[in-house]
Amino acid sequence: MEAIAMKNALPLALLVGAAALSGTAEARVTRIEIERTEAAPTGAAGPQERITGRAFGELDPADSANRIITDIALAPRNARGRVEYAARFTLTKPVDMTRASGVLWYDLVNRGAPVTPGAGATTPGDFGHVALISGWQGDIAQTGANWAVEVPVARNPDGTPITGVALARLADSRPATRSRPLVLLGAAIPYDATMDQGRARLTSRTSETRTGELGPLTEIPSSDWAFADCTGTPFPGTPNPRMLCLREGFDPTLLYELTYEVRDPKVLGIGLAAMRDVAAFFRHETADERGTPNPVAGRITHAVAQGISQSGNALKTFLHLGFNRDEAGRRVFDGANPHIAGRLTAVNVRFGVPSGSGTLYEPGGEGVLWWEHTEDPVRGRPAAGLLDRCRDTNTCPLIFETFGAAEFNARLMTTALTGTTGRFDLPLPPNVWRYYFPGTTHGGDERGGFDAAPQPMAGCVLPRNPNPETATMNALQVALVEWVTRGREPPLSDYPTLRDGQLAANTAEAMGWPAIPGAPRPTGLAVGLMDYDFGERLSYNDFSGVITHQPPTIRQIIPAMMPRLNTDGNETAGVPSVLHQVPLGTYTGWNVVAGGFFRGQPCGGGLTGGYLPFARTRAEREAAGDPRPSLEERYGTTEGYVCAVRRAATRDVERRFLLPADAERLVGDAAASRNLPEIARDGAVRDVAASQCKG
Repeated sequence: MEAIAMKNALPLALLVGAAALSGTAEARVTRIEIERTEAAPTGAAGPQERITGRAFGELDPADSANRIITDIALAPRNARGRVEYAARFTLTKPVDMTRASGVLWYDLVNRGAPVTPGAGATTPGDFGHVALISGWQGDIAQTGANWAVEVPVARNPDGTPITGVALARLADSRPATRSRPLVLLGAAIPYDATMDQGRARLTSRTSETRTGELGPLTEIPSSDWAFADCTGTPFPGTPNPRMLCLREGFDPTLLYELTYEVRDPKVLGIGLAAMRDVAAFFRHETADERGTPNPVAGRITHAVAQGISQSGNALKTFLHLGFNRDEAGRRVFDGANPHIAGRLTAVNVRFGVPSGSGTLYEPGGEGVLWWEHTEDPVRGRPAAGLLDRCRDTNTCPLIFETFGAAEFNARLMTTALTGTTGRFDLPLPPNVWRYYFPGTTHGGDERGGFDAAPQPMAGCVLPRNPNPETATMNALQVALVEWVTRGREPPLSDYPTLRDGQLAANTAEAMGWPAIPGAPRPTGLAVGLMDYDFGERLSYNDFSGVITHQPPTIRQIIPAMMPRLNTDGNETAGVPSVLHQVPLGTYTGWNVVAGGFFRGQPCGGGLTGGYLPFARTRAEREAAGDPRPSLEERYGTTEGYVCAVRRAATRDVERRFLLPADAERLVGDAAASRNLPEIARDGAVRDVAASQCKG
């Protein structure tokens, strides 16, 4: 493994040095405007400041680095023949840059907002890094509270508006609702309807499953609905190109589906170029074209990007489409961490909805979902891989791919691991290391903690899953930076494989689900890969181009697999949290909708996990008929439990999956949890506690 790490680290260091020597390249960010500078919390490098402003850039549509952007040839150009954009950014840096680490840490914003760190999460400033965020979504309106990019609208060569087809899907309406915004099951559709009802079709359904099983369909006549707001006005209401009004109101038991014509697509793919150029400017340039200095000029030696969930999908899309090479031919990010991200993002598709979350009929699984160059015989597509373009230009970063249990349920990670055939493990390239977090909800529980008492999860059958990912991610972020900057070999990849028998069909029997009284079963809750037909103008492997067929036909469904379980119902593969190693119950990456149109189906779109606590005592367990040993049978007393937690934390520090400060915090949290008695009166319970503290 050491040889692999050095094999990647040495060329990276050499190329970074070569890029620094070529500093005469013209920057694509032409100017920056700083709006405000304010004090930020003190970090490892002393006092920090936060600089917020806008970066103005321009793109050459003919440049090979930009040609893949859908509709860039149809965007308006300035006097220099370039396409312009403006992205909001915030740079958080040490006041004294001589104390900075040299690392630029770029966090991709999620739907315009930074991802809120979980309890105990570290920040770039904790290590002296410079932190950067900037807007990449052009469909989001810029406000003072978010980060977006302003991109142009594409138009036909003769100047007429471009039109296309959109799909809106609305469910779980409140009683007496007469009008609703047009959304794709939660994600707002950011385009205006042409208002031509003759080019639209509205239907309703009584049932639907995430696996594409559809109930009876009813056509709703155009005379009974309008593109309008009826909130305060009787039908047909006030015309509104982004709202739907029904004469008789919405039935809460139905799902409504509207296929309609929209106009004026924004060139959203420019957002990927803006991400590239803003990071490249702060990394490489001394000043903009007007002489405004780069506040971190000459102090950045390496750059690392992290995207979480939707923004992790965007980071994979960014790498796949070749944007880690800037217009000067330099590598943008030396390291990358797409976290809890199993799809691509509809950012380079005409009339795309980048804020989508992967519900039925949403695109995102069409492109290549695996790192290594691999064939796709099931969908009949040519071989490709996420790293093909950066390999061609020698600009690939070192990559950590991190994900948890919920990503098997709803984020197509089976396909990322085993391809579309599901018959063998796909190889990982030497520059990609993968870590799996068993038994976690999407992103892990932000609070974490060792309280065994179940807490309700809104809208779901099972209680909230408290299993965290934060502490493990803290350690892996450090390991990624050390790999990038020092060539230090990371901890070994750890994730479920077919080779080791750790993946199974999505049935309770195949997975090994125990007979827990009253608990739902996981059978059929994992969402397979939908092979959609979106029309012939979409470049499927690149997930770029134009969607012409809505709603898409489902050609086939490629089934998902799930990790195998132990007798407690907990997963065994991957990098478990300390809580998962010393469990207080069963932690699932799935949950079930408690009511409404999607009752009995995956809760939270499949991204919400659940929790089934162990009984406290043997008597309680036997009375309930629970096959899982109770807390007292496992740990004896609070002291016994804390001893088990301390052993697990110490082991994780040694393996570099836990930072020492987080280990100390977790042991303290366990000691304060009070799930078990301090002193055992029963001799057998005392013996259990003593055995936990011997190791």
